[in-house]
Amino acid sequence: MTTHKPLAGFRVGVTAARKAAEQCALLQRRGAEVEWTPVLSVEPHRIDEVGLRAATEQVLLEPVDLFVATTGVGITSWFSAAEEWGLGEALRAALDRSEILARGPKSVGALRRAGLRELWAPESECFEDVLSHLRGRDLTGKRIVVQEHGQSLSNAAHALRRQGASVEVVTVYRVEGVEDPTATFRMVDLVAERKLDAVTFTSAPAVAALMDLAAAVGRRDEVVAAFRADVVAACVGPVTSAAFEMWGVPTIHPERSRTAAMVKLLETELPSRRSGVAFDVAGRLLLLHGEQVLLDGLPVHLSPSPRAVLHALAVNPGHVVSRRDLLACLPTGTASSEHAVEMAVARLRSALGTGVVQTVVKRGYRLATS
Repeated sequence: MTTHKPLAGFRVGVTAARKAAEQCALLQRRGAEVEWTPVLSVEPHRIDEVGLRAATEQVLLEPVDLFVATTGVGITSWFSAAEEWGLGEALRAALDRSEILARGPKSVGALRRAGLRELWAPESECFEDVLSHLRGRDLTGKRIVVQEHGQSLSNAAHALRRQGASVEVVTVYRVEGVEDPTATFRMVDLVAERKLDAVTFTSAPAVAALMDLAAAVGRRDEVVAAFRADVVAACVGPVTSAAFEMWGVPTIHPERSRTAAMVKLLETELPSRRSGVAFDVAGRLLLLHGEQVLLDGLPVHLSPSPRAVLHALAVNPGHVVSRRDLLACLPTGTASSEHAVEMAVARLRSALGTGVVQTVVKRGYRLATS
């Protein structure tokens, strides 16, 4: 009996450093060809024990009114270190007397294992929603301790200080990039050259690290264009997906922030894309099947620039895409002015019909979907 492998024939890039073997195995069991290149250190959670102990002792000097826990690994690492210093019970007692907010289920779980209980946590698992929860409150004179989640929360601390609070940020660990990025540059090339069907991300710092490396070799625009059109950016949850927002990259993520759920989502997403996407555009049937374009069942040859514009417009059919965003989708070597976009749109209209692409004055272009 042949086992159905829904990801057979698909090539998926994995950027995870932690638990990467587990994720690769999940993908391979479903038939995917896996390209694994960690974009962060295999041991990304580097703890500055001297700095953390000093911060812990500072926390214990005065009563804490409000404590914000942001990651499970951060809480676990902090209490583990505090126990070694003989400060575990004092830290637990200090935080137990405070109002505790948690960013998501992993931090909730770590808090409860440490003998603490949160008062509130957002369903979204987004730190921004924790800030929103606090934004309308009078925090004058309140002492707030925030456990940092690998990336700087200094701006969040400044925002809370504007509300009158005294804020201390405890840096439990920092997320670091790989020491030798040679292999990661290959991942950048695979994405830019659209040789992958999808790339998975399990943390926001991984997104930032890949984009930084792409910029270092002058291929960030190509990477962004590829993610916008042909390569699926699969994220473990909404926090990771949010890291792509500044690039205008569409992402997919499961309802539950779990690696297995992300892989399960790819099982349906990738085959649906390969089977072709059909649109009713200006009264005609437009089918995109990989690089192939069919109009009313007949193949249409498009040169790289108009094809790139078409794929970018088809990501969200009927939604307006700005000239600037379309310019970023054009192949490398294309002229760097918006005139290049206008020329690509003109060629697209010439090939598919003038009514297929609509101009939205001062905003950009959209597919004329019905």
